[in-house]
Amino acid sequence: MRSLSDVETVGVVGAGTMGNGIAQVAAAAGYDVVMRDIERSFVDDGLDSIDDSLSRLADEDALSESPETIRGRLTGTTDLGDLADADLVVEAAVEDVDVKREIFADLDEITDDDVVLATNTSTLSITTIAAATERPELVVGVHFMNPVPIMDGVEVVVGEHTADEVTALAHEFAADLDKETWESDDKPGFVTNRVLMPWINEGIRAFDEGVATRDDLDRGMKLGTNVPMGPLELADHIGLDICLDASQTLHEELGDRYKPAYLLKRKVDAGKLGKKTGEGFYEYE
Repeated sequence: MRSLSDVETVGVVGAGTMGNGIAQVAAAAGYDVVMRDIERSFVDDGLDSIDDSLSRLADEDALSESPETIRGRLTGTTDLGDLADADLVVEAAVEDVDVKREIFADLDEITDDDVVLATNTSTLSITTIAAATERPELVVGVHFMNPVPIMDGVEVVVGEHTADEVTALAHEFAADLDKETWESDDKPGFVTNRVLMPWINEGIRAFDEGVATRDDLDRGMKLGTNVPMGPLELADHIGLDICLDASQTLHEELGDRYKPAYLLKRKVDAGKLGKKTGEGFYEYE
């Protein structure tokens, strides 16, 4: 396998919220980045999001280089074959195990045999995804937090076959992106979502049952437990559809204590997905 010093080009599969965030922080850390999605409009939207984010960070004097310099390291594509020369690949596609396994099988064919393939999955089994390849020892989880350019943490997830050297590389890569890491075994939900999703769902149930108003529920959790966001506000920022997908996966794996709240499902069915659609539990500009 390649060491971090060998990594010059990072491939990112997926140009959505997580993919373009990962691409941005990798480019800001000095890596050349090739970001791929299945449609050109998705790629363009991802690049536009990066431009907007870099502009905001520049206004806050939070960049060590100009947005133009960082943006110059980024290339967008719809051809997975353009990742053939990547020295490390991070997949951030839709949270669907069949989709991810197909991507990893293709990456296994396209990339060199010693390239580490990482997945940004937040709930799915690293071992199951890795089984689609001929190099399961080189597959690892690197679960970035949203929004990637702002959040400091990355969860490194170790599959059944993940080599110790690959786990170490994942920690080193995240640190090079100015992130702090913690490690989880390949169990459903890992650390973050295993604890977070029941908290969010119980907050939604409490609101739905009239325990408190929306504002009082979130304010009570912030003031009472010293978290920066209450469960309803945080769910809006994560995306209610993402919370629902994660909760459903955990419900299947771990039982009824992870059952999604009814109001969460209703909001998603109504297309009220949170901040990204302008309305969830709160309304946004």
